[in-house]
Amino acid sequence: MQKIILDTNFLLSCLNFRIDFISEINRVLNLKHELCIFQGTLNELKNKKLGKLALDIIKNKNIKVINSKNSYVDEDILNAKEDYIIATNDKNLIKELKLPIIRIKQRKYLILQKNVL
Repeated sequence: MQKIILDTNFLLSCLNFRIDFISEINRVLNLKHELCIFQGTLNELKNKKLGKLALDIIKNKNIKVINSKNSYVDEDILNAKEDYIIATNDKNLIKELKLPIIRIKQRKYLILQKNVL
């Protein structure tokens, strides 16, 4: 089963652009997967615009929470193992990642990008 880590800016951007990221991820990935989020991302969402909505979706859709090892979520994402796909729109993070990425395209839909350096 493929695991997908949802980044803070990805969640907030999807909500801002009114993208149903769950159905879009199902469309992009034609395989069994599990949505995950780091504990640090939950902390970041607490004080953000649309953060409460994101937290409600995470709770209602039973998205798995992974304990953060670092205080900075991007470090956890960069240290993720090979069996993850990262859902992010953070340009700096995308440049550093060697894992596949799901990102927003044209503020309408999601794409899967193989990110091999």
